[in-house]
Amino acid sequence: IGPPALDDISLGGIHFTGSTKVFSTIWLAVGSDIRKYISYPRIVGETGGKNFVFAHASAEMGALVTALTRGSFEYQGQKCSAASRAYIPDSIWPAVKERLLGEIAEIRMGGVTDFRNFMGAVIDKSAFDNISGYIDYARSSPDMDVLVGGGCDDSEGYFIEPTVVLAKDPKCRLMSEEIFGPVLSVYVYPEGDYERTLELCDQTSPYALTGAIFAVERTPIVKAMNALRHAAGNFYINDKPTGAIVGQQPFGGSRASGTNDKAGSSLNLVRWVSPRTIKETFLPP
Repeated sequence: IGPPALDDISLGGIHFTGSTKVFSTIWLAVGSDIRKYISYPRIVGETGGKNFVFAHASAEMGALVTALTRGSFEYQGQKCSAASRAYIPDSIWPAVKERLLGEIAEIRMGGVTDFRNFMGAVIDKSAFDNISGYIDYARSSPDMDVLVGGGCDDSEGYFIEPTVVLAKDPKCRLMSEEIFGPVLSVYVYPEGDYERTLELCDQTSPYALTGAIFAVERTPIVKAMNALRHAAGNFYINDKPTGAIVGQQPFGGSRASGTNDKAGSSLNLVRWVSPRTIKETFLPP
């Protein structure tokens, strides 16, 4: 957008997709000079996320593992909807762990012109340094164990292995901060603490973009829908939290993830119209 647009007194609105930090800067710039504009600019934003996959003990194992793998590592985790934290009950974690690590072992990484490769490089050195910094932090923290991956190679391109971190502290940095890379943090919770852990998921991260619940039983699904009402603007049931198609599935989240004006829907369109009410009297009193 830049200063020319923000400095123009005729600025009518901004529709932004990008980082939470940049969006906050734009909002601050508009607000600090609000008196100069002809009208109040309308500001719509779709920003970052710390998207979750939450499993109940009744979750279908194959669907859950597929969601964790594809949701976390497609596009190297470089999309705002990518899964980056997971909550798995202790009763099924050993089986989930075995299948998940088995799936990851089959992932090929390399140049994107070779369609046999599932993953390519991350976008640039800045992203590489940021993601590898989180992995280094996980390795050095007593609250985290790197279960698989963690390898980083920038000798030719910026490649980072699909990485799974076991978090002992459910509010650690890797469970709450956006990483925007192929890093999945997992918190294993006691099966009997399902409802308490739903509250934990809701309160851990400032973001609220996408999230998914996996369960066969209906009651835990309904409980998750209610408890996580404000934790994900796009909420998935027994599916990965990625892949929304604009025009078919309105997309957007609230909290630090944006204004939740749902791109691709009439809700978004209404933000850009200025309604006028007209009254005409034919028989004056």
